[in-house]
Parts: sequence; C-alpha cells; structure tokens
Amino acid sequence: MPSQAAAPHPDPLPALLTDAEASAARGEREIRGFVEIDAVTHAYAGQDGAPAVDKLSLSIAEGEFAAVVGPSGCGKSTLMKLVTGLQFPQAGSIRVGGEKVVGPVKIAGMAFQAPNLLPWRRTLENILLPLEIVQPHRKRLRSERGAYVAKVEALLAQVGLGGMGIKYPWELSGGMQQRASLCRALIHEPRLLMLDEPFAALDSFTREELWCVMRDLHAARPVTIILVTHDLREAAFLADRIFCMSARPGRIIAERRVAFPRPRSLEVTYSTEFTDLVHDLRSQIATARQST
Repeated sequence: MPSQAAAPHPDPLPALLTDAEASAARGEREIRGFVEIDAVTHAYAGQDGAPAVDKLSLSIAEGEFAAVVGPSGCGKSTLMKLVTGLQFPQAGSIRVGGEKVVGPVKIAGMAFQAPNLLPWRRTLENILLPLEIVQPHRKRLRSERGAYVAKVEALLAQVGLGGMGIKYPWELSGGMQQRASLCRALIHEPRLLMLDEPFAALDSFTREELWCVMRDLHAARPVTIILVTHDLREAAFLADRIFCMSARPGRIIAERRVAFPRPRSLEVTYSTEFTDLVHDLRSQIATARQST
C-alpha cells in the first residue's frame, strides 16, 4: 500500500458549498474549461424514445479531478461515451481540449470496472497495447521499444507493481490487475483520463489502497480526470468537484466542491466534514430517485 500522506489540517476548508457559491467559485474555470458539455441531449435507437441525458451541461478545468455520481440508469456511462467520442449527441455540443468532439478522442485514456487484460500477454505487453494503436507511438514503438519498456516499468513501480511486468494477468490479484489497467490507461500520456467505476469490484481495503494510488498518480501528472462512481466516499476522497445527476433523463442537479486540502490522508474520511459531504450527496441521489 502506498505510504499515507500526513493527516489533513485540523481546520480544513468547508467541504460543502451551495450551488450559487460553487458557480461563483468556478467562474473563471468555466471560461477555460478543458471539457465542455453544452446542453447535450442523447437518446439510443431502439429504446422507448426517452433520452438517456437531456440538456446536460458541465465544465471541467484542465488538471481537475471531477467525479460524477447519481442513481443507476441516470446516464453516467452515456456521458463517458459522449466525452470520448464513442457516441454523438442529437443536440448540444461537446469540446475537449478546445476541439469539438467529432470522433474518438485520441488524447483520452480509459479504465473500467473490469481490467480487461489479455490473458495471453504478459502484464508489460498488456500495458504497451495502446501504443500499438495510438499515433505517434505506433510508429515509434519498434525503434524506441527500450524507452517505452522503461516507461512501463516506471509506471508499474509507481503503482506498487515493480518487477511484475513479466507476470501474466492470471498470476495477479484483482487489485494488482486494476493497477496494471491504470498503467495501461496512462501509458500514452493522455491529457484526459476517464474512469468508469474502476474500483467497484474490489474489496473495501483494496479499494482504499487504489484510491491512494489514484491520488498519487493525479498529483504526479497534469491529467484531467473524470470519475464515474456509485461510491460516494470514493468521490469525496478523490475529487475536486462532484456532479450529481438526476434520474433518467440525466442532467446535473447539484454540484459540490470538495475543499479538503491536498494531499489527503484516509484519515479525512473519518472527519465530520467528510461525513456531512457524503450525507449531502446521498440526500441528492435519494431526491433524484423519488423524482422518477
């Protein structure tokens, strides 16, 4: 388990802001938002015609760690697909890094609930897989393989898997496989990292270990992160801002800025301010469920 940071300041900044205060706090960030979702509506063909998301808008600054929570079926996964260019909205627009999304977003990396490592490839080869697809790495991989292997080994060491590149996935525990999956998502140095419930299948102790790994990875590199999760404690521990979605059709009904100082220790999760934030988010989701 990565070493824990020092305990948070005994008098942390307020963790809860009203919607008006949050809007004022993010004023300048919205102007230079790295991910901009503007009044997006999207429905899937063959369903009942009701959109998965409707007039969905949010703005995320470059380098920010954002979390999205909400009731099941609210459109969180749809949001992920829209931002990465795997789906396209019927209305509204999406911009990533100042460019309108019109195809798969090449500057994005993704990690999912299942690690999805290829069982016939060693861990190192699994992590190198995106480089065989994404330019300009695809052209360079053969001639500069040694440099790329060194980069993989450095990433593995950073997540506590030093020397494990020679192992096959079936020789790794579930938590170790998820660490390798995070390395694979980061190996091509994406500017945007999309996390779709990457720790949901793990036991609580391993999950908290991975929270700390993710905290340290984000602190070490200027990557913008969007985390979709059902775990409100996870969102509160990792994120700078948390967006709460309504029941389907999904839209943003609340936003909370997490003002606990960084780096955060797991000790912060036992504080009154942290518990208040989690209870507030739970109340928002309960209200959203009742509106269905």
